[in-house]
Amino acid sequence: VQLVESGGGLVQPGESLRLSCAASGFTFSTSVMGWARQVPGKGLEWVAGVWPDGSWYIGEAVKGRFSISRDNAKNMMYLQMNNLKPEDTAVYYCATEILAFGKVATAGSWGQGTQVTVSS
Repeated sequence: VQLVESGGGLVQPGESLRLSCAASGFTFSTSVMGWARQVPGKGLEWVAGVWPDGSWYIGEAVKGRFSISRDNAKNMMYLQMNNLKPEDTAVYYCATEILAFGKVATAGSWGQGTQVTVSS
């Protein structure tokens, strides 16, 4: 399993970013995929998840601002982040082998993460 995130960076509050996750080494089209984030000193938090049929989960903290999508033909998953806030600053991870989007983010496989910094 290989998951490679891209698209992170430094933005100002109110701006947007789109994260991408390139997946390989497993059957992407039948796998539940998700994005989690981690702030230094805190645990991993689920941000969003997407099932093979495209149905999705969005965490309360980002509801109305973030959206998740996938392209099964390209083995890609995306996280569109709009109206970013300083509290969204974190390392964002792509994940698969997910049983549930519970309070603690757990998954079988993770990418290396991409830093998102929101600051004026």
